[in-house]
Amino acid sequence: MSQAVLVISTGPGTGLTSVAVGLVHALDQRGVRVGFCKPVAQMHRLDTGPERSSHLVSLISELTPPQPLAANLVADRIAHGREEELLEDVVARYEQAAKNADVVVVEGLVNAPETPYADELNVRIASSLDAKVILLSSPAERTQAQLAEALELTAREFGNRVLGYILNQVGSPSRESGFARVGDDEDLQVQVAVSHWQKHGQALSGLALLGVIPWQRELLAPRVKDIQSFIQAKIINEGDMNRRVMDVALGASALVNASVRMLPGTLYITSGDREDLFLAASMAELSGQQLAALLLTNNRLPSNWMMDFCKEALSLGLPVLSLSEDSFQSALKVRQLNLELPLDDKDRLQRVVGAVAANVSLDWVDALRVQTERRLSPAAFRYFLVERARDAKKIIVLPEGEEPRTVKAAAACEERGIAHCIMLAKPEKVQLVASQQGVTLPESLTILDPASVRQKYIGPMVELRKHKGMIAAAAEEQLQDNVVLGTMMLYLGEVDGLVSGAIHTTANTIRPALQLIKTPPGVKVVSSVFFMCLPEQVLVYGDCAVNPDPNPEELADIAIQSAESARAFGIEPRVAMLSYSTGESGSGSDVDKVREATKIAQSLRPDLLIDGPLQYDAAAIEDVGKSKAPGSKVAGRATVYIFPDLNTGNTTYKAVQRSADVISVGPMLQGLKKPVNDLSRGALVEDIIYTIALTAIQAKQAETYKV
Repeated sequence: MSQAVLVISTGPGTGLTSVAVGLVHALDQRGVRVGFCKPVAQMHRLDTGPERSSHLVSLISELTPPQPLAANLVADRIAHGREEELLEDVVARYEQAAKNADVVVVEGLVNAPETPYADELNVRIASSLDAKVILLSSPAERTQAQLAEALELTAREFGNRVLGYILNQVGSPSRESGFARVGDDEDLQVQVAVSHWQKHGQALSGLALLGVIPWQRELLAPRVKDIQSFIQAKIINEGDMNRRVMDVALGASALVNASVRMLPGTLYITSGDREDLFLAASMAELSGQQLAALLLTNNRLPSNWMMDFCKEALSLGLPVLSLSEDSFQSALKVRQLNLELPLDDKDRLQRVVGAVAANVSLDWVDALRVQTERRLSPAAFRYFLVERARDAKKIIVLPEGEEPRTVKAAAACEERGIAHCIMLAKPEKVQLVASQQGVTLPESLTILDPASVRQKYIGPMVELRKHKGMIAAAAEEQLQDNVVLGTMMLYLGEVDGLVSGAIHTTANTIRPALQLIKTPPGVKVVSSVFFMCLPEQVLVYGDCAVNPDPNPEELADIAIQSAESARAFGIEPRVAMLSYSTGESGSGSDVDKVREATKIAQSLRPDLLIDGPLQYDAAAIEDVGKSKAPGSKVAGRATVYIFPDLNTGNTTYKAVQRSADVISVGPMLQGLKKPVNDLSRGALVEDIIYTIALTAIQAKQAETYKV
């Protein structure tokens, strides 16, 4: 089971990409099986692609990160209320990155004018991936109080997910200084700043300090060729275009003063007719004082005689460039260069990731790697649902073939490969509905006219129900109901599952299944579960749709079935048998029933975590669980909630669904040899799609049963 670690910046300019990529390198050095995911691309305005973070990770590792979602696509989905679909795509990319990984570094979004949704989406991504969070900040141009406030505000959004924070670019000069050196004491200033934050950073905001990364000029230093390409300068002498630019200086004063700035790593800018400075730069090169490059301005060049005179210096690798602008405008142009890591600068990349690895603590890693359970978020649940349904490759019959929502859902399932759907309806009616709904029906979708096939099921149905006195005329009459017809198709193995209920009652859907499909050996009762998609995780509620008042044996059976259903859909079952009292505190026939059912379930399945009676708050809330049921492995951590009767279960699920605006998937019937699932008559198109997916997965599990 992989663990997501989401790296979030508290503001722009903190070096988020460098630190995220550096963490991948550090974890890899530590021997951790690591992955990387950048869910949403945030391209610099001058970038043309590929996406920077993912490409840089591929340069320093053997990883091939998934392609991020385009920012314009993300903005469009948010604007049109399609955030759930967006989060499913985020989960899909994460799962691709998580293959064979113990820890996946996820790079969050930076809040910028073009991505005003960044902060909120980061929170939702953290929840969807059940991610731990590392905050990234920089003390540059901030007081200690301002930095603490920024960290606290950001941490508040993520609660107990936050592992701690990293400080980057510690000791950096003012951003306004650009390339210009701020003095000879730069290194001393950085050392003082690093020492200060190492001493005081731990107590800054109550968060763990995970690293202090010092500012280093060479980590920001572009190559001469990066600047030449950016400003589109003409190359007069190519020299060594890989030299690093550590400083920028203007040669506008007299030679004796201007030459003081001719230091190693300097991009020296001067008018092309200043032959005295051209000569001085050449002498510096000959003496071993390697400038980064000489940029000649005003569209002027030294004389041919001077160029020839300095030929030896130029042959040592001094790049000479030329621009038509004056020196001041040229300097301004250079300062607009994006100082982010170029996509092809592997040498600088190695320096950057090395600096991160050397200055960040990984003490938190071992604790993450021993975690065996991941909380399944709604987005992750829906993603796994669709992926597992695709893998199952099942055929699902839809008796309500001309119902508009069902038509839309069937077309979507066919297009997305969730399942192959068979619509029971007259083809011309389905085509008309599709046209009215603006739906293009896929060619692979099967539309079956019930009248054309009904006769072939009369004989098998008579044979199946002859012990109940079934005759041909009665069978023909019952087969006029498309649900019965679809159920016979399921019984005979022509389809793998059935979904109905958009316009039929629960009884209309279930009764034929109970009569024709029946239950496998050992199952006492057919029951149901809802998958409740709460903001942070998905819970299982059972039984909220079928059994009015199950006895202890039936309730125990429902608990075991529900636990198996939870596990089948990626939820680790911890089963709470609910009642109005916890443990031995209450008495009465109702709580006694739950107490007995708990004992039966525990004896039948000692491998499952089942506890009860538990009140809902004792099952759901950790502090209450510890208080009311100390020592319980379920209390406070329950994922499967078994209600004592239909009145309680149905009321509770609807109260949670409506009051908390929670999406519920189901009811999913359990306990049949082959899957039949009922829809709510108020079901949305998405509800039908996910119910079809559930049914396909159940069909895969049911392959071991024999009708």
